Amino acid sequence: MTDTPTLVARLRPHLDTDAATALLARAVQAASVTGDEARMVAMLRPEMERLGLSPRIEDFLPGRPNISGRRAGGGVGPDVLFIGHTDVVHPRDWAEHWAGQPQADPFGAAVIEGELWGRGAADLKAGICTALAALDLLDRAGVRLAGSVSFAFVGDEESGEPGTGISAGIGRWTDKVLAGDLPRPDLAVYVEPTRLQVLPVQIGFYITEVKLTGQSAYFGRPELGRDALKAAHGVLQAIWDHSDKLAAAAEHPLLGRAFALVTGLEAGGLIAVPGECRFSLIGKLLPGDSLDRATEALEAVIRGATPDGIGVEIAFPAGRDHPRGGSPAGIALDHPLVTTLSGCVSTVRPDRGGIEGAPFWSEMPFLTERIGIPAVYCAPGDISICHTNFERVPLQDFHDGILAFAAFIATTCGTLPD
Repeated sequence: MTDTPTLVARLRPHLDTDAATALLARAVQAASVTGDEARMVAMLRPEMERLGLSPRIEDFLPGRPNISGRRAGGGVGPDVLFIGHTDVVHPRDWAEHWAGQPQADPFGAAVIEGELWGRGAADLKAGICTALAALDLLDRAGVRLAGSVSFAFVGDEESGEPGTGISAGIGRWTDKVLAGDLPRPDLAVYVEPTRLQVLPVQIGFYITEVKLTGQSAYFGRPELGRDALKAAHGVLQAIWDHSDKLAAAAEHPLLGRAFALVTGLEAGGLIAVPGECRFSLIGKLLPGDSLDRATEALEAVIRGATPDGIGVEIAFPAGRDHPRGGSPAGIALDHPLVTTLSGCVSTVRPDRGGIEGAPFWSEMPFLTERIGIPAVYCAPGDISICHTNFERVPLQDFHDGILAFAAFIATTCGTLPD
């Protein structure tokens, strides 16, 4: 059994923090807004070649590549996968917000008071660079692995750009693995930012868009119309009642309760009966919940509360691993993947390595449900400031993450005699 403190002590003198920081800076400077993933792939290719990973680049959509690579072990041991997305959300008004300040360039990778700033720094280029730098650290320390280490960096995870954000990158990569065109890993760490906590479970979600159609009429003759906004009042109340029932049904120890949250409403004008009303909502699911059953139940609630004479259209536009949304997912909290990674992180940083639930959806279900391997989220960076003008990564967390990931790789893959 590996002595983790001794392993960390062996690795620590070989960590080149300047080289690691430069790697992260180059990653942030590769401005890979969703749709432009090729910028990040071009940055990653020489680094993966240097590490002996024989990178393989394949388009998941025209001009939008994934990159993957693998180093086979020198003995017998599992294949550990590190996976993450290469795309980042658009910086929008970042430059205007920070005009005249050192971090004004959203892709400048400015270092300010020990933190590296930039769009994508946390979400999730720090995670990608932590994983690659961990393998580099093992090489510098002369650690030879028995098992294999794989990397897959995929596009199209983020939403916000027209015609994107449907997990096309990991969908294509998953298909390749299932077809035998790419090696099947034994376990995986998806490098979403978690503040170096270990997240073995995540919520599921669906987004619903509803259109109620009545008949508009001049306000002086409202009896000639069919009020879609008034109809929406009853439908919305039914949804809120349904949400309360969902919340009362179960509570997950790390993820809380399921619900349906109405997020937007649009209807009517100034002097007419509203002939149309549109609203949207998002639903939260817990591990074990079925997207099919959840969305079918919601549809029944909406249709049952819609008055006669009012048309109703219901759409689920945010398909991910499922046509109607993203599935909840997770593994046992005491799974060896969880406990080993947690132990390695906490050895490096006693204040980190805690086990938490992911209050967000990312692409874990492609691993746990479609391929059927255990997976967790873990990486430096704080999800709460991602997609904002304050996105940054503490370099101490980044450097500590490299040590922790290197210890985890060596512990999980096993090592060969010097």
